[in-house]
Amino acid sequence: MLKNFWYACEFSSAVTNQPKRIVMLNQKFVLYRNSQGQVVALKDQCSHRGAALSMGWIEDNCIRCPYHGWKFQADGKCLEIPSNEIGMPIPKRANINSYSVQEKYGFVWLFYGELPAEKCPPIPPLPEYEDPKMHPIYVEYEMKSHYTRVIENALDPAHLYAVHANSFGAGFAQDPRVEDYVVENEDWGISTKIIYKNYTKPKNGIFKSFFRPKKTQLNATICFYLPNITKFESDFGRGKIINYAIHIPVDDHTTISKRIQLRNFFTYSWADNLFVKFHHKVGLEDKVVTESQYPKLIPDTLSTEVHVPADALTLAYRQLRQKYLAMGWGLQSQNNKSDNYHQNQARPIYTSLMN
Repeated sequence: MLKNFWYACEFSSAVTNQPKRIVMLNQKFVLYRNSQGQVVALKDQCSHRGAALSMGWIEDNCIRCPYHGWKFQADGKCLEIPSNEIGMPIPKRANINSYSVQEKYGFVWLFYGELPAEKCPPIPPLPEYEDPKMHPIYVEYEMKSHYTRVIENALDPAHLYAVHANSFGAGFAQDPRVEDYVVENEDWGISTKIIYKNYTKPKNGIFKSFFRPKKTQLNATICFYLPNITKFESDFGRGKIINYAIHIPVDDHTTISKRIQLRNFFTYSWADNLFVKFHHKVGLEDKVVTESQYPKLIPDTLSTEVHVPADALTLAYRQLRQKYLAMGWGLQSQNNKSDNYHQNQARPIYTSLMN
């Protein structure tokens, strides 16, 4: 897991004036909105006896601990200890951690790290979210998988025909080849463009109506943005679908994927439930595979697994992630061990491993 990045931790619509617990990066946070609608983020642990503040209540834009009623303001400062005599000073050690937050693209973003504001990496741009021609739906699901495996699954251009054979992937079955492609380096991420030349018209499902010819060309753009965001854009001529996914590392064994799917066709709100159901079906197909993978965390070295040319994007992700682990941006795991990449040197090439 990586520090010093903005993490999209929750949909904005899910954060209200009631305390809400968020578990991420092996840490527990509490979110709530103040009377001005601004989101507050604090450590979800009272400094007194460790009770969860998310079980407490909001009072005067502050949060009260459910155990002894200690009162904390938005910056984490303890303002009141009810059991103390009036005028008794409150020790600084009673204060708790607070975290910088922003709201953008339908998410609450929390910064976790030690960098000063002027050196923080930016929130990645998700411009299509603000395009009025693109209609959104929101889905999420949990996987008992390490987030690195979930990210690689989302970036993998070759698994579609096999894993998703019972949904949209059947269209790739007659020609599952992935032609060589170029991985581009971006600011804080990587991307590529892939052309599937012989996508076969689906025989059933919600996409059947949008493919007139029996075979068509499908243009895909796949991107990764640090620390945990993937984008898969599918353009099939008559329409476009963009899947943004935030893969939240809850702990070493659990990932929650919060996703926004945008489409520029069949944009009726009454159709949203069809797309939500279909998205959950696709997500379940990925879940079954990623939960079966071993080791849970992507291996220490590239030589541990066998690679082929279609793996170029996932290998580029491993190299990018390793770069920041080597810079000391890795977080301790629950087993008190650093992410297992940070001792390994970056490998500048990966073609030699595809043999």
